[in-house]
Amino acid sequence: MFYQLYELNHAAMAPFRAATEAMRLFYSNPLNPFSQTTVGRTIAASLEVFERTTRRYGKPNFDLPTTTVDGQIVPVTEKVVWSKPFCNLLHFERALPEKRPKDPKILIVAPMSGHYATLLRGTVEALMQGADVYITDWVDARLVPITEGAFDLDDYIDYVIEMIHHLGPDTHLVAVCQPSVPVLAAVALMEAAEDPLAPASMTLMGGPIDTRINPTAVNELAKERPLKWFKDNVIMTVPWPQPGFMRPVYPGFLQLSGFMSMNLDRHLIAHKEFFQHLVKNDGESAEKHRDFYDEYLAVMDMTAEFYLQTVETVFMKHSLPKGEMMHRDVPVKTQAIRNVALLTIEGENDDISGVGQTKAAQTICTNIPETKRQHYVQPDVGHYGVFNGSRFRREIAPRILAFAREHGRATQKPPVPRVIKGGKSS
Repeated sequence: MFYQLYELNHAAMAPFRAATEAMRLFYSNPLNPFSQTTVGRTIAASLEVFERTTRRYGKPNFDLPTTTVDGQIVPVTEKVVWSKPFCNLLHFERALPEKRPKDPKILIVAPMSGHYATLLRGTVEALMQGADVYITDWVDARLVPITEGAFDLDDYIDYVIEMIHHLGPDTHLVAVCQPSVPVLAAVALMEAAEDPLAPASMTLMGGPIDTRINPTAVNELAKERPLKWFKDNVIMTVPWPQPGFMRPVYPGFLQLSGFMSMNLDRHLIAHKEFFQHLVKNDGESAEKHRDFYDEYLAVMDMTAEFYLQTVETVFMKHSLPKGEMMHRDVPVKTQAIRNVALLTIEGENDDISGVGQTKAAQTICTNIPETKRQHYVQPDVGHYGVFNGSRFRREIAPRILAFAREHGRATQKPPVPRVIKGGKSS
């Protein structure tokens, strides 16, 4: 019922937002002399802040038409190369000379944790300067008809394995935050099955491998509440007329409320400064605010079964680090990983996945040779800085690319994938 009230409120606000936008255009129009005064800019700024704080933000575009390779600007074409009801696999195809040596093939597994894959735009932009980049583009659950069935953590792992099979040999995985657990599980299952298409390397960044280590506020919430509390308080059904009508989900707007409340003072200050920038006619600073919040406030729904299974498996039972995780009826044995190189990356000031939680992968993957493992902590960055921003571009991205080049193992003929018991394989 709460989801329905949210939708009704959004619809009721539509006329007010339309009127606000019309008035803002009037007061900011350069042909209006009043727009050049402090009073005119103050009115326009107030109207824009109101419109932006009551707007529903749609899915952003990656908007990466070019990249720089070997010092040259080359065109980039974004293509869907694999598709299932809950995910599309995007390829950022670069127009490179045929005779040029191939770059590492990197599959970025984006988090299904509220935001769209475009939150990793900076990650893609930095890596595709030295790699052939693919990314998982998860679909908003409220757009998937209920006739498509459920989607849980086991399905997520199956999707990852299918995408690796689709891309073929010598693939390098990069998991950002939440997918670190299912990606590690997928690799463990492939190695245990002696799958010849197991990836060459995996990079886990700011992921909750073992949330018992240095727990954060997010981790403490899962410890304090029983699973029933989450079922009763955050799971709702998609309202009509959305395509996913009647599908049980964890709504994006609830997730966004949680994100905002963790750093509410910071967001209030940011909006206050945005208002001041508009009044002072500081267009560049105001545009940076718009760009960030256009992305940050765009959220998607998650299927209830995926959310609840993740909360229980990762944050309550700690099944993976304890060696108790199951994928359908198959045990997930991280000690089976022997051939896949492992790079773990953490942010010194990460308040989502505490320092040490991702490094735990190094401990539980006991049979990876020392020559195939590496750990790095990036100083002076929080969770977002682990995969985006100037320090990522300058210090983290080059490490990921160097690690992939070092541990690549291209083969002459693509081997045939082996079907994993209990899973889905293409």
